[in-house]
Amino acid sequence: VQLQAFGGGLVQAGGSLRLSCAASGSIFSIDALAWYRQAPGKQRELVPAITSGGSTNYVDSVEGRFTISRDSAKNTVYLQMNSLKPKDTAVYFCKVKARTYRFSPWADFWGLGTLVTVSS
Repeated sequence: VQLQAFGGGLVQAGGSLRLSCAASGSIFSIDALAWYRQAPGKQRELVPAITSGGSTNYVDSVEGRFTISRDSAKNTVYLQMNSLKPKDTAVYFCKVKARTYRFSPWADFWGLGTLVTVSS
């Protein structure tokens, strides 16, 4: 399973960005998708996640500003980020929980990160 993330860049505080991450390769089914981020010198943290049923959860610091969504037909997850703050600056990674074949175990697959920089 390969993951390709797009949409990072430089934006001013208060601005918006939309990240997308498409999964490809040998995919039988996808369960949960998530976005993580890692700022310099900090641990990677879960930002939002979305289950196969559409349930979402967000870290408190982005609640009300970020929205995660998925297009199951395209095996793609999106992250709409509004009202960005300098503290949102980080490398953002997507992760999917997927099965590659019908009877294979669920496994986590990570994409390469995309850098989001928010200037003050």
